[in-house]
Amino acid sequence: MAITDWPEAERPREKLLAQGASSLSDGELLAIFLRTGVKGCSAVDLARQLLTQFGGLGALIHADQQAFCAQLGLGPAKYVQLQAVLEISRRCQSEQLQRHSVLTSPDLVRDYLQLQLSHRGREIFACLLLDSQHRVICFEELFKGTIDSATVYPREVVKLALSHNAAAIILAHNHPSGVAEPSLADQNITKRIKEALTLVDIRLLDHMVVGAGVTVSLAERGMI
Repeated sequence: MAITDWPEAERPREKLLAQGASSLSDGELLAIFLRTGVKGCSAVDLARQLLTQFGGLGALIHADQQAFCAQLGLGPAKYVQLQAVLEISRRCQSEQLQRHSVLTSPDLVRDYLQLQLSHRGREIFACLLLDSQHRVICFEELFKGTIDSATVYPREVVKLALSHNAAAIILAHNHPSGVAEPSLADQNITKRIKEALTLVDIRLLDHMVVGAGVTVSLAERGMI
């Protein structure tokens, strides 16, 4: 049965307009993005199949181009559209961060870092550079490592901070394994960077480790 033959209250688009996007399941949201199904399979059925095949919405939207386009009902046009939507989301969150102090918006910081880093297949070490009011100046990726490690140089962090006239910094990196528990190496590099920043009167506010759906704060753990 085609979606147009469903009761109006059960159609994804009509349901979204009546009840809001949060009322839809992952499959229904994906069906709206897909717009159409394939022969013998509605957009909702196709969406459910894709979610099962990839293991969830996160894995699907962060799949590489080859894996994404190889699926029935998908292709380069859909891949481009999805990447544009993701980038719009990242930029919207960045604008929100720039309008608020990170000290009063910890959940917003976590959401932003999740969107930036959680899907990356390699370890990425990055910095949120902050002004004297602890508003975000910019987000910069500094080091890229292998799947389980990254070489981090404190002097490069200091150089970056000075170049942007930052008053404070939040460090962040992802664990591609998905486990966000800080390692001993994470604690050691945090200590080294904090000491280097102190010499130029720049505060290290936190170091956040990004995993699969979880972001751990070293400051909250008493590790800074």
